[in-house]
Amino acid sequence: MNIWKRVLACAALGAVALGFASPALADTVKLGLMCPLTGKWASEGQDMKNIVSLLVDETNARGGINGKKVELVVEDDAGDPRTAALAAQKLAGAGVIAVIGTYGSAVTEASQNIIAEAGLVHVGTGSTSVRLTEKGLPLFFRTCPRDDAQGAAAAAAIVKGGYKKVALLHDKSSYAKGLADESREALEKAGVEVVFYDALTPGERDYTAILTKLKAASPDLIFFTGYYPETGMLLRQKKEMGWDAPMMGGDAANHQDLVKIAGNEAAAGYFFISPPLPQDMDTQEARDFLAAFKERYKSAPVSVWAVVAGDAYKVIEAALAAGKTDAEDMAAWLKQLKDMPGLTGKLGFDEKGDRVGEFYRTYVVDKDGKFVLQPR
Repeated sequence: MNIWKRVLACAALGAVALGFASPALADTVKLGLMCPLTGKWASEGQDMKNIVSLLVDETNARGGINGKKVELVVEDDAGDPRTAALAAQKLAGAGVIAVIGTYGSAVTEASQNIIAEAGLVHVGTGSTSVRLTEKGLPLFFRTCPRDDAQGAAAAAAIVKGGYKKVALLHDKSSYAKGLADESREALEKAGVEVVFYDALTPGERDYTAILTKLKAASPDLIFFTGYYPETGMLLRQKKEMGWDAPMMGGDAANHQDLVKIAGNEAAAGYFFISPPLPQDMDTQEARDFLAAFKERYKSAPVSVWAVVAGDAYKVIEAALAAGKTDAEDMAAWLKQLKDMPGLTGKLGFDEKGDRVGEFYRTYVVDKDGKFVLQPR
């Protein structure tokens, strides 16, 4: 190295030591997004990326946040805990100020401690397992509700429907088993008999054996608490068996691919509880977002979970706009947030980092395969 190169290198090191960053770095704030861009939940992840990217572009078109442009750093977690841990490590080393994501409680749990140890605010999206916010991680939040809230809402819908004998089926995942357990407790308290409780193995192509066991229990309602790919298979194969027992699901069923897998005829009459999609809301925020999304992507969001990723961006953007760039300051600000207009309703958090408010509504699949929001 010649003398001038050494001088330039020393000058660069001195600038870093004195806190002088380049204009490109000084004028940019990086945010991380973890989502499943590959794997069986890839359509969820693609919509998550599309929605957050749209909101980032809107922020930058307005001049950024306090004069700083937002740069989105996206990592594919493939809907897999091991891949999620690697994605979290990459984001922790990428200079991001906060992380959004991801879909699936077990996937989020695999990344939680890594992001926490990096000292980053982490806002979960489609991750409803109760234990995620019972660990006492001070920088963890989520824009989706918890399984215990969903279990109570599911039990209320079952009681309202007049069902007396319910079969509970889950897929062994943190989310689905948690929802099944919370629902069983709520149903038993309400005097509803749980005549079957078991699990299937996700990802299989033939569920006739478990459906045969379910049928032998003679339920007047099947409540499968797992995700939409398996839900669609169960509905299709139940139809092929000639068994017409009604079936319901939780919010992980809120995805149009469910109908593609099951077919319109098999899906008709199926119902699930979920936070409402923007197209079913009458707020100005939801209308503006939906119009912008349709203009760019020529379609509506296929799932509510991608939209709550947008809500996660919204709360981080609001905290940064309030000047909260330090992780602890940002977390303290978020915990006092109440009734902020969001894409899926009002946004706010309690001391544990859980979203507060009532969200759950009932959807029924009609004969054309459309999800129809039911009146309260």
